[in-house]
Amino acid sequence: MPHTAAQTSMPTDVASTQAERPRMPAMLRGWRRKCPNCGAGPLLLGYLKVHDHCTVCEQEFKHHRADDGPAYLTILLVGHLMAPLLHVVFVQFRPEPIVLFTIFAVGTVALSLYLLPRLKGAMIGFQWAKEMGGFARST
Repeated sequence: MPHTAAQTSMPTDVASTQAERPRMPAMLRGWRRKCPNCGAGPLLLGYLKVHDHCTVCEQEFKHHRADDGPAYLTILLVGHLMAPLLHVVFVQFRPEPIVLFTIFAVGTVALSLYLLPRLKGAMIGFQWAKEMGGFARST
């Protein structure tokens, strides 16, 4: 049986050891701030600090870095939700400026604080599923 170029380009032992990690379940587990591997252990230590490893399945997280991605996504989502809502409320109800400011300032801060750790967990879940964590540096 002849082999094609695609079959001979990757050794069979490497192809068989690389199991596809499911992306959406890992991201949903991360959204819930749980380990993307087992879904049981906590992913975050405190508000935004990532655990070095899962306390249940011992999956390492110290090499996963979300950097500014969750903050960018939070600003993007909150801005796209609150700006049209602000416009509709202003045009329809014409509240006093201080009332409008107070309601939307509190709403914006609350929504940002709610979304930030969840988006960080989802981003780390995505990185874990795509094996994008890089290599842990040994010191």
